[in-house]
Amino acid sequence: MQLLYIIDTANDNNFFKDPVRELQKQLDKSRELFIYLVYFIIEVARFAETDAKNRAAKNLITTADLNVNIKIAGNEILWQILESDSFKKALEQDKPGLKADKELIRKIYLQLVESEIYQSYVTEQSRDKKKEREILQFIFTNLLLPNENFESHVNELFNNWDDDAEMMEQLVYSYLQKPTAYNIDEMLTKEKWEFAKNLLVTMQEKKEYALELIKPKLKNWDSERIAVIDMIIMQMGVCELLYFETIPPKVTINEYIDIAKDYSTPQSGQFVNGILDSIHKELAAVGKIQKIVFKQKA
Repeated sequence: MQLLYIIDTANDNNFFKDPVRELQKQLDKSRELFIYLVYFIIEVARFAETDAKNRAAKNLITTADLNVNIKIAGNEILWQILESDSFKKALEQDKPGLKADKELIRKIYLQLVESEIYQSYVTEQSRDKKKEREILQFIFTNLLLPNENFESHVNELFNNWDDDAEMMEQLVYSYLQKPTAYNIDEMLTKEKWEFAKNLLVTMQEKKEYALELIKPKLKNWDSERIAVIDMIIMQMGVCELLYFETIPPKVTINEYIDIAKDYSTPQSGQFVNGILDSIHKELAAVGKIQKIVFKQKA
């Protein structure tokens, strides 16, 4: 959708000579952002070792300096990630360390050390998997995401942060749940890539036809005054209703209602719902919508 919006507002059919290739670039950016977020979490946790070394090297060393707890640097979930072949490959390919703000990592680590959950974590002698995971999740959800400096830092590095933030939150949280079962190379499955690519190509080819179906439903609305993003969302919905036979119409309509609410105005969800529902009923009545029905085995 974001790519289609860029193409539409560019007013130049040659703006992207190869939209599919551009789509792949955007998906690669999302993967790179994901790697950076995980890397940053790890570096905050591992800063415990750096802190211990720095304090031990001071001219005037206190007892506290000699007793920095580095338990979190040996976090089991953290090391499952670091020893993952797919994460190693991603680090080598993306080199997130070259982008990292070391001072920001230090400041967030110091915030972590002052937190109650950290104090509780380091005082326990054993390593409980649940708590190993929770402390990393705490770094992400409580110290990184709400941090304006971190948000500004990520925004400077990744122009897709605003659009991908919610998705990244879900992906990172899921990854921390069970990193050993997650292959970063397959972050985007073949099926999802084929769907995204086919929807993009279909929209390029069937855009005008979809528009022909939408315009009569606008009634008193001037199509030229409707938000560009709303028109794109409705065109995508029409294409999915017509040309993606494995996706139930109800799923399509509900999905684009949610997209409209998230990316357009508060009223857009209801507007998109009315248009797509009307088009669906009209096309279904004349047999133009053919869907494959998958029956569950008894």
